[in-house]
Amino acid sequence: MDVKTVNVGNISIGKGRPLVLIAGPCVIESAESAMEHARAIKGIADKLGMPFIFKASYDKANRSSISSFRGPGPEKGLKILGRIRDEVGVSVLSDVHSVEEVEQAADVLDVIQVPAFLCRQTDLLVKAASTGKCVNVKKGQFMSPWEMYNVVIKLESAGNKNILLTERGTTFGYNTLVNDFRSIVIMGQTGYPVVYDATHSVQMPGGKGTASGGESEYALPLSKAAVAIGCDALFVEAHKEPAKALSDGPNMIKLSELENYLTEVKKIEKAVR
Repeated sequence: MDVKTVNVGNISIGKGRPLVLIAGPCVIESAESAMEHARAIKGIADKLGMPFIFKASYDKANRSSISSFRGPGPEKGLKILGRIRDEVGVSVLSDVHSVEEVEQAADVLDVIQVPAFLCRQTDLLVKAASTGKCVNVKKGQFMSPWEMYNVVIKLESAGNKNILLTERGTTFGYNTLVNDFRSIVIMGQTGYPVVYDATHSVQMPGGKGTASGGESEYALPLSKAAVAIGCDALFVEAHKEPAKALSDGPNMIKLSELENYLTEVKKIEKAVR
């Protein structure tokens, strides 16, 4: 197996490299909020010596309800992410939902993310990969980890080997996800770095009827397991006030608790690396 290291800005992701933090609120609620969260999380990451990539969605196109808040949209959202990249000094990640928005997103983003529900969309995968940017693909809740080999082949067909694969739980009955930690090992056999999505893994999709629920109290123990088994990065949604968040509040980590969460996770990293 050809083990690959993926570079995002000045961050190297892969085996033998420090655990990387990909974190931020679920969605851009405002420019001020996004900037506040980016600065706060960067301060925590710097204190703990963790490489940090900021994430936030500019358009949540797969919300449970048509009336749910989706974000500012591509034009405004990408401008906000560009400001964060330039003023906070961090790489930025966000997700794309259509082929048409990929080029616009690639002008700003350091990592283009393909959401779990779209991970089999060939045209979207190939278009994202053709930008040459790092592409992070979340494994669909409906897919086995070995099916992600097909995703890798689609991305590589565009000549791109800057690939991250993310485990985010598997559908287990109605409104419930479960983690099969073999996924981290199996997807890692592609040679590419594997990310563990700590907060979407404890989501309860559609669990509130017109919104998703979640059990954020399980994010830490599951993250410890993921780091112990060998994930290369953690994907974490954090918010100053999760109860007032406009998306995914029930599964997010409270910003004031993030440092303790990461401190505990880093103990596992130190033990296994």
